[in-house]
This record gives sequence, C-alpha cells and structure tokens, in this order.
Amino acid sequence: MTLAQWLPFAIASAILVAIPGPTVLLVVSYALGHGRKYALVTTLGVALGDLTAMTASMLGLGVLLAASAELFMVVKWIGAAYLIYLGFKLWRAPIVDTDAVKPSNDLHTGRIMAHAYAVTTLNPKSIIFFVAFVPQFVDPHTASVSQIAILEATFVGLAAANAFAYALLASGARRAIRKPSVQRAVNRTGGALLMGAGVFAAAWKKSA
Repeated sequence: MTLAQWLPFAIASAILVAIPGPTVLLVVSYALGHGRKYALVTTLGVALGDLTAMTASMLGLGVLLAASAELFMVVKWIGAAYLIYLGFKLWRAPIVDTDAVKPSNDLHTGRIMAHAYAVTTLNPKSIIFFVAFVPQFVDPHTASVSQIAILEATFVGLAAANAFAYALLASGARRAIRKPSVQRAVNRTGGALLMGAGVFAAAWKKSA
C-alpha cells in the first residue's frame, strides 16, 4: 500500500472518529463520574469494538446483513435498545459530590470494558458503513489481506487514541464540575444524546 492510498484513509478516519457519537459519550460519562481511573479500560473496549466491527465486515458479515433484512433488523434493534438503556441510566444517574465522595469501587473493569465494547460494536450502522467505506481505499490489483490489515490497524489506532484523549479531557474537566445543576445537565444531555442515538439507529434504513 502506497502513501497516496493510505493518507486519504487516515485523514477520513481521523475526522470520522473525532465526531462525538455514542462511544465518545460513554467514554466521557465514565471519565466525568470516575476520573482517569477507567480511561485505559474504556479505550480498550472501544478499540476491540472497532476491530470486531471492521473484521466482521471484511469477513463478509456486512454482506450477509445487507442481503438479509431479518438479520439486519435483529442487530439493529439490539443495538438501538442497548443505546436507549444506557441513555436512560445516564439520565437518571445520581448527582455526586466529587469533593466529598470517593469513586465507587463496585464498578468492575471487565464490565466497563464490556459496555464500551458493546456500544462500539452494536451500532447497526458500523458494519454496513465499513463495508461501504473501506473498499474505496483498497487496490484490487494487489494483495487485499495486507491492505485490509493496514487499514484496520490505522482506524483502530486512531479510534483508540481519540477515545483516550476524550477520556483525559473529560476527567480534567471533572474537577471543574462541582455544581449539582451542572452535573445534572451533563448527565441529562449525555443521556438524551444516547437515547436519541438509539432511536436514530432503530429508524435508520439501509440505502438501496
């Protein structure tokens, strides 16, 4: 793969992952609630989720979803329901006095990573998107396996770096968020956006 092929993909991917979506909202919500403690865990969940979605797409699951309306609907509704559930939980999240209360220890890193992984993977647009997006940057006249490996590594690396940067920025801003009204606004805004993303995912239809 030449630089001329790789650079446009890297630029497009960097722009794509920088746009806040359900994954970023989840990363930010954990960072605001618990600081930097879970930044690496959520980042790992995001990276594994993107890797799963891209690999599944390249292995043909995207083609299967595009051809099977029933299977597509199942994946779409599972992803949509999960996003709405997370948004509802964030909307109702209690207000925390960050000065007086230490971060809760009952959150397991495995569960948090699973949340980030599920939100990233169970986006019904992801697999179809990768099927349409990645082939545009693949040269059909050369070995496709090596090209796809490079493109996957590039996208996953950028997505992980972006998630980690959001987590660090949010955990830094957490110190400035002291007023209950501000915390409530952040929780409800994030919750509304997550629920909205779930509704949008449920309503989203494949293009012909």
